[in-house]
Amino acid sequence: MRSYNYGSFKGGRGKKVCSRPAVEVALAWQNAGAKWIHVVDLDAASGRGSNSHLIADVIAAVDIHVQVCGGIRDEAILSKVLATGCQRVNLGTAALEKPDWCARAIAEHGDKIAIALDVRSTSEGYQLATHGWNVNNGNLWDVLERLDRQGCQRYVVTDVERGGMMSSPNLTLLREVCAQTSSPVIAGGGVSSIDDLRALADMYTLGVEGAILGQALHIGKVSLEDALAATQSPRG
Repeated sequence: MRSYNYGSFKGGRGKKVCSRPAVEVALAWQNAGAKWIHVVDLDAASGRGSNSHLIADVIAAVDIHVQVCGGIRDEAILSKVLATGCQRVNLGTAALEKPDWCARAIAEHGDKIAIALDVRSTSEGYQLATHGWNVNNGNLWDVLERLDRQGCQRYVVTDVERGGMMSSPNLTLLREVCAQTSSPVIAGGGVSSIDDLRALADMYTLGVEGAILGQALHIGKVSLEDALAATQSPRG
């Protein structure tokens, strides 16, 4: 795999990320070599509000691509987010609860739409978690089959038990998803070390095209420079 170029931060309830202004953090990642920044609006995802103004400030400040997710559940919100100039949005809850609208969004916006598959392992198999990971809502394989038929061009796959926990990505889950779709997959959570990134990079030929770095970056366990260096060289 030649590059993993996703940094991430979560908007949360304020204008700071890890005690630093969000724009400052985004510019630091850009200067460190990031080509994409992944922005999560946690308030919108959980229905507590919106940080759209903060997201717009970040997009205006940087010269690299921005991917936005969190609470994008209807046409009005989608249009507002796309109007910020972001290159891509992730749809999550809406992909399950509004399948017809999701299909129209994919048809209209193409590669600007990625679907977030937030997965929880249960006694009934892999279930998709929605509403900020608080509700189990649909079988992974049934939903993936439908989204492939609708023309989804990219998936962001997260094991919700590992997202933000730095317990390493669920490589088995990623392999299984890649085996079921020809669309590229982004690993959405759990990265805690350079070794995790190397393991994901080795899955590039299977369909894993990138990884979102969040908590490991924020607490300094992984530097973006080291992450990029470990994954931009051709592998295998």
